Amino acid sequence: MSVQILQANPLASYLAHREEIDDAVRRVLGSGRYILGKETQAFEQEFAAYLGVKHAVGVGSGTDALHLALRACGIGPGDEVITTSHTAVATVAAIELAGATPVLVDIDPKTYTLDVSCLEAALSSRTKAVLPVHLYGHPAAMPAILEIARKHGLRVIEDCAQSHGAAINGIKTGAWGDIAAFSFYPTKNLGAFGDGGTIVTNDSSLREKTRLLREYGWSERYVSSVPGMNSRLDELQSAMLRVKLKHLDQDNQQRQVLAQQYLSMLAGSCLRLPMTAPGAFHSYHLFVVAHQQRNKLKEFLQARGIGCAIHYPVPVHLQPAYSERLRLQPLPNTEKAVRQVLSLPLYPELSPTDASRVTTTILDWIRTQADIH
Repeated sequence: MSVQILQANPLASYLAHREEIDDAVRRVLGSGRYILGKETQAFEQEFAAYLGVKHAVGVGSGTDALHLALRACGIGPGDEVITTSHTAVATVAAIELAGATPVLVDIDPKTYTLDVSCLEAALSSRTKAVLPVHLYGHPAAMPAILEIARKHGLRVIEDCAQSHGAAINGIKTGAWGDIAAFSFYPTKNLGAFGDGGTIVTNDSSLREKTRLLREYGWSERYVSSVPGMNSRLDELQSAMLRVKLKHLDQDNQQRQVLAQQYLSMLAGSCLRLPMTAPGAFHSYHLFVVAHQQRNKLKEFLQARGIGCAIHYPVPVHLQPAYSERLRLQPLPNTEKAVRQVLSLPLYPELSPTDASRVTTTILDWIRTQADIH
């Protein structure tokens, strides 16, 4: 059966705000300025204000945002950066792009984010930073991470690619560490219609370094004061992101409504459901359940036209490109998670009726499994 309910649907986000987005596109096309102009400057200011930070610097992708954030912090060859293996490979790729060495620790099995109890054991004389990933929209345990990082003089670089609007005690992700990186890949809670990313910080020195690094190290046009690269958030994406930023809180609230519907309908089932730590606001980039027979459930849903996905099927430390050369602790929670996690359909435009169809189909599968056994 063809997919009738998508797991993610960026087209729906365009259709929901089509008039505003089309107006923004026409405004940029008629301006004659398409790279690092007024739209990008305005978006940087608006996004920084939304997060409660001083500075934002638009770049070409979330991976570039992490890479340049690391370089701005002076992290490079010979340095180690602690992060998790249960993440998009971009997290580890960015560390290696900066010339540093990733050191992988396990995750908390309840939140799928960095297990703070593993952190100090992973430290070495070469450790320069901790890079927590706010996975699936749930914030990592930032107060505890910061306490350890400050104790050992480490930089904290947040990977906020999946956590637009997530928060702990009212402080949004991106506002906790020294510097943070966001992705605007189209399926994100704040998604562009192409690639894009942003670096945010309260540190004026880090902001200036990232501004230099994103455009050839130019202190003035055609004069490179440091070695840089080309990674710029273009005017079209900036203008469209300005539109979508105005709706982000409302969209996140709708994600919450749908997530609560899933939680209510699936309560008491044999699935392990997402949880939210005390004081945290889960932005539900993804609604991730877990089950030992995940693959069978996935096949059952897809055969009935319900899209679902695995984020992520292979942890970074077991991927061919990385498996022979990363330093890591035992990762039992990570390796268990990748065998069991499944992302259900979730986006603001998903109808409650379709969400009910998803849960009804899952409950049908659970009954089928009970009958078999």
